[in-house]
Amino acid sequence: MLTSVLSDQELVKNYLNGDNTSFEKLLMRHKSRVFAFIMSKIRNKDLSEDIFQDTFIKVINSLQRGKYNEEGKFLPWMMRIAHNLVIDHFRKESKMKNIRPTDEFNIFDVISNGNRVQDEEMIRKRVHADLNKLIQDLPEDQMEVLRMRYFEDMSFKKISEITGVSINTALGRMRYALINLRNLTKQKNIDLSQ
Repeated sequence: MLTSVLSDQELVKNYLNGDNTSFEKLLMRHKSRVFAFIMSKIRNKDLSEDIFQDTFIKVINSLQRGKYNEEGKFLPWMMRIAHNLVIDHFRKESKMKNIRPTDEFNIFDVISNGNRVQDEEMIRKRVHADLNKLIQDLPEDQMEVLRMRYFEDMSFKKISEITGVSINTALGRMRYALINLRNLTKQKNIDLSQ
């Protein structure tokens, strides 16, 4: 019996219908290209791995919140998320002077006016305050990974070393923490979107 290769759209639909293996297939299909893109911009393997993991967490969150447009192409959408996280990294690290414009990335994409930065900071503070309230209801192991990643800004590699679990286990705990937080936000009617 021949099995047909499912399109990205079909895999996304299956994932949203509860088939987690469909997302794993999407990850396997696109991970090398996404990682290569991030590495070409960051030029540091550990930082690239962290941004790569953050990309897939953001993709999962966006898919589950219905933020993916079915008419769009999955890979370009995912690459845009990676691109935005790369920009965020350079903003955060204030290393914009080291960025060279390329076809996919231009320094002028990073420049914003002061009002936008202030608005983003206010939103970030509100999200952190809401998260602090919700985190108390998470299982201890998920709470620990979430706090280390979001509030202490640790890499998954560092979290793995501190907690004594594999990076994949730390990622899994983060994924379940985010799923549980999403459920709690619905129950308590709290909006964590930025």
